[in-house]
Amino acid sequence: MTTPREIVLLGSTGSIGTQAIDIVRRNPDRFKVVAIGAGGGNVELLAAQALELGVEAVGVAKASAAQDLQLAFYAVASQRGYATGDFRIPKILAGPQAMTELAEWPCDVVLNGVVGSLGLAPTLAALRAGRDLALANKESLVAGGPLVRAAITRPGQISPVDSEHSALAQCLRAGAHAEVRRLVLTASGGAFRGKTRQELELVSVIDALKHPTWDMGPVVTINSATMVNKGLEVIEAHELFGIAYDQIEVMVHPQSVLHSLVEFVDGSSIAQASPPDMRLPIALALGWPDRVPDAAPGVDWTLAHTWELRPLDPAVFPAVELAKAAGRAGACRPAIYNAANEECVASFTSGDLPFLGIVDTVARVLEDAPDFGEPGTVDDVLAAESWARAYAHDLMHKDA
Repeated sequence: MTTPREIVLLGSTGSIGTQAIDIVRRNPDRFKVVAIGAGGGNVELLAAQALELGVEAVGVAKASAAQDLQLAFYAVASQRGYATGDFRIPKILAGPQAMTELAEWPCDVVLNGVVGSLGLAPTLAALRAGRDLALANKESLVAGGPLVRAAITRPGQISPVDSEHSALAQCLRAGAHAEVRRLVLTASGGAFRGKTRQELELVSVIDALKHPTWDMGPVVTINSATMVNKGLEVIEAHELFGIAYDQIEVMVHPQSVLHSLVEFVDGSSIAQASPPDMRLPIALALGWPDRVPDAAPGVDWTLAHTWELRPLDPAVFPAVELAKAAGRAGACRPAIYNAANEECVASFTSGDLPFLGIVDTVARVLEDAPDFGEPGTVDDVLAAESWARAYAHDLMHKDA
């Protein structure tokens, strides 16, 4: 009998983490979670997960949440009918370094579902420790691409969790790297697909949060509406697969069934199709290169289907071309793109910036950014991001 793959799960209380636990729960012969970590905003769920999974260690990035987590363990144990002493509290790690320490924990694969730039240090730690990395943290590759490339210890060490990049990884099995003509990332189009720039001038936060396909957090949903999310994914694809930006395209696919395509030099295009369900790419990343049976429902091939692919209008949605330009420039520009956007999205959601002002402000920040050079450390990335956030804030405040 095959020994289950041991997993460290970072971001266990978030959407990616909870779906990963569902996969583990249904496949105990394949996977075993040995450590989990989260920010600390939901210690009750974190404690319940730790007790259910029987982990060796649990971490919270918020140091002040450590005592709350310990109390949550006793509360959850009491609810489950455990007598005093009948359950074991795992080792508790707390503070900004907790996720990084967990990323080095003995295991087979680390799933990094941490949100934001806080995920970069755990990514580097996991790679340097020689772990397989199932990567759901966009910022690791967007903000710290050069650092991540330098930390990789062997080919194929990173398995992408994003549905688009998982699709590309699957399609790329069909040919050699030299045979690839282009990558085609598909996009649902977000809440405003088919709109003109004029129609977007007065859209509200409520409008932007009405994603037609996926149920995501507010920042990612708004990034989907601006197409910034797809710009970030283009940078990720470049970093993951070593394909030039001029060979990466984006097409709008409203049905969200074709998750991405690869065109080869002979004219063949290979696409990956499945209903929109993140459990499939998560399961594949955890078990890579092996597939997990029944990870998610497949396409019903007894029914008729109509799928559309439309070119992206760069005049209405300039975020993708802006991301490509930032990626080509390097020197922390992708980190600046991402950080400035996060600041602008916060201002939009608070009612202080119009929708079109998000990408317009990001473009101005990139235009005025000094040369930070290629990052050599995580601190270099954080410094560029800090500048971008402050400058974006100043621009919006000045215009107000």
